[in-house]
Amino acid sequence: MRTHRTTTALLIAAVGALALTACDPQAAGPDGKASTTGAGTSAPSATASGKGPGKTTTATLPQLVGKGLQTAQDEAQAAGFFSLKSHDSLGQERLQALDRNWKVCSQTPAGGAKVDTGTTVDFGAVKLEESCPAADAPAPQPVGKTMPDFTGKGMKAVRASLPSNAGVTVKDALQNRMVLQESNWKVCTQDPKAGAALSGQPLSFTVVKTQESCP
Repeated sequence: MRTHRTTTALLIAAVGALALTACDPQAAGPDGKASTTGAGTSAPSATASGKGPGKTTTATLPQLVGKGLQTAQDEAQAAGFFSLKSHDSLGQERLQALDRNWKVCSQTPAGGAKVDTGTTVDFGAVKLEESCPAADAPAPQPVGKTMPDFTGKGMKAVRASLPSNAGVTVKDALQNRMVLQESNWKVCTQDPKAGAALSGQPLSFTVVKTQESCP
């Protein structure tokens, strides 16, 4: 009976050792090395793609002049260009608050150019009912000692070029409308006139809506 109990104990110990070996993914294999298979082994990770040091991604920028501003932005992004901005081609410094109401007159860089996709694309635009100028009109420069000719310029851009302490009066040239958003108005007349010396005197302007004609 003693011999039977010893044999049984040895068999139980052997079975337990085999079970532990099967459950341990790091258990030694037949060659004496640790096994690399099992539930605890992770698959090799893929190398991350994208720009590396000294590398750039280039693409061809589509020709977008003549398209609606929203469409132009969508197509530029589809081509891989995501740094986009726009400006008023008439030099009135109006904001393109609703892109669908504007169309593209110019773009920088030019369409067809193969450039870094990180390049900022700048669209010059006008409202849908307006005509594109032959070239983008620059915004008025800060005034000096004489009064510039502001006729036809956007009132918002005009005000931005005047000294911050200037006294300015703006009135509707056609009706008695209130000029609430100066970006939608352009100058018809000014006082003092162009070329007059500026010495801190009050300035006055009459304006009409951008799409209207001066009386």
